[in-house]
Amino acid sequence: MTGPLGLDGVAVGHWSDPVAATGCTVVLLPGTAVASCEIRGGAPASRETDVLDPSRTVSRVDAVLLTGGSAYGLAAADGVMRWCEEQGRGHPTPAGVVPIVPALGLFDLAVGDASVRPGPEQGYAACATAADDAPVTGRVGAGTGAMRSQMRGPDRAPGGLGHHRLVREVGGRTVTVAALVAVNAFGDVDHGEPTRTEHALDHLLVATAAMAQAERGQTTIGVVLTDAPLDKAGCHVLAQGAHDGLARALTPPHTRVDGDGFVAVSTTGRSGDADVPVDVLRLMALECVTRAVRSVDDPTT
Repeated sequence: MTGPLGLDGVAVGHWSDPVAATGCTVVLLPGTAVASCEIRGGAPASRETDVLDPSRTVSRVDAVLLTGGSAYGLAAADGVMRWCEEQGRGHPTPAGVVPIVPALGLFDLAVGDASVRPGPEQGYAACATAADDAPVTGRVGAGTGAMRSQMRGPDRAPGGLGHHRLVREVGGRTVTVAALVAVNAFGDVDHGEPTRTEHALDHLLVATAAMAQAERGQTTIGVVLTDAPLDKAGCHVLAQGAHDGLARALTPPHTRVDGDGFVAVSTTGRSGDADVPVDVLRLMALECVTRAVRSVDDPTT
C-alpha cells in the first residue's frame, strides 16, 4: 500500500484531543525499514534514539512516534509497542519480538489541559486507526497543541503538522523523499524573504530577550523518509539534511529551549539494485523539511 506520505508500506495514525490541545502521531513502517536520528535542540524529550546511532547493532525500526505531552507523552510508545507486538512486528529474540519504536516529544502542556497527555492507550489507538487517508497536515495528532513564534509571547501563532514530498528520477530510478514535521517552535517560520539577513539581528535580539524568560517549552520534531536504499549511516546523513531544512525554515532554530529532533528512515534498507547518491537525498530532505515547516504558516507553500 502507498500511504499518505506516498511510500509503500508506510501508514500514519493519530490520536488527538483538541479540547486538551494535545495528541500523538505514529508512523508505521515496513519490515525492511532502517533508521537513524539526529537531535540538535538543547532540551529534547526522546526515547529509543540511542539505538539509532550508526554504531549500534539494531538497524531496523517498526514505527516512529511523534507526541505531545513533553516527557510524559513518551509513555505513548508503550502502546505503540503493544500494538506492534500483537502484529508480530519487532526485533526477533528467543523470547519473542521486541518492537523498536523511537519516540520524540514536544512541549504542549501550557496550551490546553496539562493533566491530559498521550499515554499507552492513546499510542495504541493511533496505531489502530492508521490508514492510507490519514491527514498529514494541520492541528492533528502531535500537532494538536503545537505553537510557533513562541519567542513573541502573546503574539505567538498556531503551529501543527506540516508535510511535503518530492519525487525525482535519480540514478536511473524514481526516488521519493517525504517529511512529516510537528512545528512547535520558539522561533518564527522563515519564508526566505530577501530581507532575511537584515532582519536576522532583530530576530536574535527578540529571541535572546525572550529566552532569558522562557521555560524549556518548545520543540520541532519530525520524520523524513525515503524509498531509496540506505544503511544507518546514510539515514544519519538524511537526518542531517532534515535539520538543514529546519534551519532554513525557522529563525532561530535549534535553540537551548527547543528540543529539535528528526528520525530519518529508509523504507527499503539496503535492498534494491541501485545506489542513489546520499548527498542528493540529503538535499531532497532539506527541501522537504523546509517546505513542510513553511506550510504550517502558508498552506500553499
